[in-house]
Amino acid sequence: MTKEQKAQYIDELAAELKEAGIFYLADTAELTVEAINNLRRKCFQNNIELRVIKNTLLEKAMDRVEDKDFGDLRAVLSGPTSIMFAEVGNAPAKVIKDFRKKNDKPILKGAYVEEAVYIGDEQLDALVSIKSKEELIGDIISLLQSPAKNVVSGLKGQGAKIAGILKTLEERA
Repeated sequence: MTKEQKAQYIDELAAELKEAGIFYLADTAELTVEAINNLRRKCFQNNIELRVIKNTLLEKAMDRVEDKDFGDLRAVLSGPTSIMFAEVGNAPAKVIKDFRKKNDKPILKGAYVEEAVYIGDEQLDALVSIKSKEELIGDIISLLQSPAKNVVSGLKGQGAKIAGILKTLEERA
């Protein structure tokens, strides 16, 4: 790779990091070609982009992204590193956990999920349990709907009494 190609690659990677709200760093070394192909297939099926990346290029790209704090992620950039870009916060963690039922790797080095930084493989269970934005919005909506449903059912249960109250209020206005 020439200097110009490296500079262009770093710029492209920095733009991806700036746009990405979620990415995971994992160690996929020592996986067989068959195993890595299976991992890539699982990632593709879950809308996750998996790439092997050079640590120095990733570190330089991180340095170029000014509006995000990657915290201690630079510290895990040693040895072979794969980066997983995703749209759903827990998707890569679920893929890693499921894949490790039959393999020893990938090992989670770190993750950046919606401005939160997770370091180390022991964070995998916490990352699996993270809810997506859509799931959180659904939970909030159901919480907000519950009291409204109670009020509506209470009003329906009152029947004619409510109609009388509304008529009286209407007459006063």
